[in-house]
Amino acid sequence: MAEFLNTYLNAFSKLKRATKNGIKAPHKPILLLAIIKSIELGEIKNNKIYITPELVARFKDYWKWLVRESFFSPNFSLPFFHLTNDYTRNRLDRFWHLQTYFGKEILLTSSHSIRSFSQLQESVQYGYFDDRLFSLLSNHDSRQIVSRFLLEHYFSGQKLYDNRSDLFESVTKQILHDSPVEYLHVIERADEEEVFIRSGVFKKVVPRIYDYTCCISGLRIVSGYDIQMVDACHIIPFANSHNDTISNGISLCPNLHRAFDRGLVSIDCYYRVLVAENFVESSHENGIKAYQGKRIILPDEESYRPAVENLDWHRVNIFKSKAQH
Repeated sequence: MAEFLNTYLNAFSKLKRATKNGIKAPHKPILLLAIIKSIELGEIKNNKIYITPELVARFKDYWKWLVRESFFSPNFSLPFFHLTNDYTRNRLDRFWHLQTYFGKEILLTSSHSIRSFSQLQESVQYGYFDDRLFSLLSNHDSRQIVSRFLLEHYFSGQKLYDNRSDLFESVTKQILHDSPVEYLHVIERADEEEVFIRSGVFKKVVPRIYDYTCCISGLRIVSGYDIQMVDACHIIPFANSHNDTISNGISLCPNLHRAFDRGLVSIDCYYRVLVAENFVESSHENGIKAYQGKRIILPDEESYRPAVENLDWHRVNIFKSKAQH
C-alpha cells in the first residue's frame, strides 16, 4: 500500500498545468482536494465521481480560500476533463478516467479543451479513479496524507476550512431572503456553473422548508438512505423567471410535480388546489381529482410561502382551466 501511495504522490507532484504570465493554473490540485473532501464527508460513496452541485461548490470555495492571485477563472469543467492527461509511470497509466454517456462524444475546441460546463454535463456521466487510488482515498490515514501533500505542495501556507461551505450558505440565504428583483440581479451575472449550483441549492432548500412533505398530498417519507421523495418545484418555470427564491417554490411528490408543470393542477390565491377537468384517471378516490379544493400545507414562516402573484401567473399561463377551452 505504501508503494502505491508513493507512486500516486509522485504523480500528484507533477500535474500538468497551463501557465499564464508565469503562473501555473491551480485547477487540478483544487479539484483533487475537493473530491477528497467529498469522499471524507460521504458525499462520494463509490468510485463514480458525478458532477454534483456540492462538488462544484466545494471546488469554488476551495479556489476562493487557496488562490490569492491568479490570471485564471475557477472553471470546474477544465480540470474535470484535463485530469485525464495526467498519469503515474507512463501515458498508459492514467489515474483519472471519464465515463461518457452511451453514444455521446466529448466535443473539443481547437485547443483540445472542453467547450463548456454544459457540454461536459451532456457528454460525461461521471469520472473515476484507478481502483487502487480510490481504495487509498477511501482510507482515512492515506487520504489525510494525500490531502496534506496537495495542500503543502501547491498551496504552501494556505488553509482549508473543513466545516464551511460559503457558496452553498450564501446561495441558501439569497433563496430564503432575497426579493425576486434582488435575486435576478445576482443570477444575471452568474455563469452556468453557478446557475447549476443554485439549482442544486433550490432542490435542497425547498423540501427542507416544507419538512420534506408534499404540500398537496401530505406525503412525507424520511429515509436513512440518501433519497429524497419530494421535489422542489418552481411555480413560474426558471426558464421564464430566473427566480429560485423560496416564494417561487413548492414541495411536491413526483407525480403531482409533473401534473403541476403540465397544467393539470394549480393553486388559487387562497392556497386551495385546483384540478383541471379535461382528463381521465383510473381511480378517482386515490387520484389527483381527490385534491380539488384542498388547502395546501404551508411553511410556518409566512415569508417562505408561495407568492400569490406567482400562483396567479401559473393559473393564467400553465393551468388547463375549463375557461381556456
